[in-house]
Amino acid sequence: EREMIQKECAAIRSSFREEDNTYRCRNVAKLLYMHMLGYPAHFGQLECLKLIASQKFTDKRIGYLGAMLLLDERQDVHLLMTNCIKNDLNHSTQYVQGLALCTLGCMGSSEMCRDLAGEVEKLLKTSNSYLRKKAALCAVHVIRKVPELMEMFLPATKNLLNEKNHGVLHTSVVLLTEMCERSPDMLAHFRKVRQLSSSQLVPQLVRILKNLIMSGYSPEHDVSGISDPFLQVRILRLLRILGRNDDDSSEAMNDILAQVATNTETSKNVGNAILYETVLTIMDIKSESGLRVLAINILGRFLLNNDKNIRYVALTSLLKTVQTDHNAVQRHRSTIVDCLKDLDVSIKRRAMELSFALVNGNNVRGMMKELLYFLDSCEPEFKADCASGIFLAAEKYAPSKRWHIDTIMRVLTTAGSYVRDDAVPNLIQLITNSVEMHAYTVQRLYKAILGDYSQQPLVQVASWCIGEYGDLLVSGQCEEEEPIQVTEDEVLDILESVLISNMSASVTRGYALTAIMKLSTRFTCTVNRIKKVVSIYGSSIDVELQQRAVEYNALFKKYDHMRPALLERMPVMEKVTTNGPTEIVQTNGETEPAVLETKPPPPGLQPASQANDLLDLLGGSDITPVIPTAPTSKPASAGGELLDLLGDLNLTGSPVSAPAPQIAQPPFLLDGLPSQPLFNDIAAGIPSITAYNKNGLKIDFTFERSNTNPSVTVITIQASNSTELDMTDFVFQAAVPKTFQLQLLSPSSSVIPAFNSGTITQVIKVLNPQKQQLRMRIKLTYNHKGSAMQDLAEVNNFPPQSWQ
Repeated sequence: EREMIQKECAAIRSSFREEDNTYRCRNVAKLLYMHMLGYPAHFGQLECLKLIASQKFTDKRIGYLGAMLLLDERQDVHLLMTNCIKNDLNHSTQYVQGLALCTLGCMGSSEMCRDLAGEVEKLLKTSNSYLRKKAALCAVHVIRKVPELMEMFLPATKNLLNEKNHGVLHTSVVLLTEMCERSPDMLAHFRKVRQLSSSQLVPQLVRILKNLIMSGYSPEHDVSGISDPFLQVRILRLLRILGRNDDDSSEAMNDILAQVATNTETSKNVGNAILYETVLTIMDIKSESGLRVLAINILGRFLLNNDKNIRYVALTSLLKTVQTDHNAVQRHRSTIVDCLKDLDVSIKRRAMELSFALVNGNNVRGMMKELLYFLDSCEPEFKADCASGIFLAAEKYAPSKRWHIDTIMRVLTTAGSYVRDDAVPNLIQLITNSVEMHAYTVQRLYKAILGDYSQQPLVQVASWCIGEYGDLLVSGQCEEEEPIQVTEDEVLDILESVLISNMSASVTRGYALTAIMKLSTRFTCTVNRIKKVVSIYGSSIDVELQQRAVEYNALFKKYDHMRPALLERMPVMEKVTTNGPTEIVQTNGETEPAVLETKPPPPGLQPASQANDLLDLLGGSDITPVIPTAPTSKPASAGGELLDLLGDLNLTGSPVSAPAPQIAQPPFLLDGLPSQPLFNDIAAGIPSITAYNKNGLKIDFTFERSNTNPSVTVITIQASNSTELDMTDFVFQAAVPKTFQLQLLSPSSSVIPAFNSGTITQVIKVLNPQKQQLRMRIKLTYNHKGSAMQDLAEVNNFPPQSWQ
């Protein structure tokens, strides 16, 4: 093929050099075919211009086709065409005029558009429908290249929608859509000015759409029994733009949207396309509540469709609307849950995200049961996100502590190796605070790890609980289920097996050795065996394990009188504990220090240098910063990032004098709260706010109040992305005045999908004991289009109900 192409190109070049007019048209046609095959054909550009200048229609047709394929505005050669196109736009033959319009609309540069816009506008007013439809599309190209010429075409649009020809109607709607999208002034003009004239735009569009729906069979426009679906879709998109945030326009189109939604045939894909555009329009304008329910029911029917693409589109659309029409989407909960069993991974992911969005206090038991079944059988790439979502939902809506413990234990048993790093301390904290559940929990955990040490987080929690409550396990005091008979030696056998197992990580062995040491004060018959096990690990090659064993040996020998007091049962724990001003914990895939200290520690309880470092970090500002939590590998830069966040934050609040803590470690965040606060399912009367909306990134705050402590406000942030590309590595940071205390939980993801096809959610808990007005400084960092983005903003418009 290449050899033949090379020979033919050589022959064509020779013909061009000889100025052979007879075969020029045929030679350019051959070149265009070679261009389509991927071979270079740039040497034919000037020949295209010669054909365009010819008087023969066949030459002009090939010349213009060659110009559209071989030329673009980056090459100066195209400017030589301007005069030829101008002459052909004024030609007496409509087909020559059509060729010129097509070429200008395809590859016209801004200079050409400026020079020829007058001719295009003139043809837009002609009575010839063949030319009007081509002129309308050419005008769209001119507006995109030179937006300031938009007003030139405004008078010509007045009568475009009165045309009977469907081609002219279609291109006219495209032109009006382009003008409304590119210019707010034009949008306001078509909304308001047209409403005062005899030819109102929205009623005109409604009339055209109604005629399309009610018209009989039309063979030239019929597609699968539906009259001109392409025109219907274009009109629906234009109505969506006109009705957005406009009550009068929305009111005028409510009836026709209801007719389209109820009269469109759904057995064919063409009808589904129209229905989908109708749903998008209904959800985007200020439509009636009944119409919105109808739209969501259409999406619910889409979920039953055999076509995977339609099901995916329905799930994505429901995910966008679940926050505004929660109850309507809840009606389709069973269908959405069924989509978790779909074989398509994209549908599974959307169904999982939507299922978590539907969880509330009323359905938490049923939804968690379905999601746990999904966790059992789903692919490994889903397990981490699913486990994280179950943890967040269980923490927020748990009906009882036993249910909460059982749910988290089920997750650890099923997908223990996929859970977040903070799952172990969170479950330990929950178990510790559930005093009446200690015997039940330790028995369940003991049975869960019998002979299976593969789920390391589960083994760590079980080892900790056996060390704390081993006496309850041996005594068989469990009332919630049938107690099991376990001896002290059997318990020690399990923990020793964990120590020697090849599957046990270093951290897990540390848990097991500490548990064995604790049992020396809870067991009576096996203390000598415990001493022997501890002494053996005094020479372990694992430095951490060796250090623990040496210290525990010292307790047995030199400090045996202190051992019972040191190893007594742990008190009720707070949500997070730290050993200093910062703690490395987990967020969305990165690591940042989380600053938890809000008051300088009293002198003498910490080393002076540590206290001074903390004061230097806070800089004396009257603020409480919080950075999101996640294991990281770059703690060295944390101080600078924290100061960047605080910057010139001007949040002055009267600080409250707080009593000095009596322990060396800093006081825990949200001090005094119960271990498992229950929050209102829906905070009645607290409106949501938009905290940030810039560069396609939108962040909304919704609010809930604690049932048990009215000083606590729970803020759920929802970040969405309206641009065409995903935003990755998203991190949300926040700071509040020092009179408040603030805690950021882990986000649901670090990627915000494009086109508003999904959201990231993250929970903020704010303690406001003084009932002062809430103010916040936020910092956003993410990657978008290959660039690292960063922005600061202040949020001062919190509704009074959220803090009073």
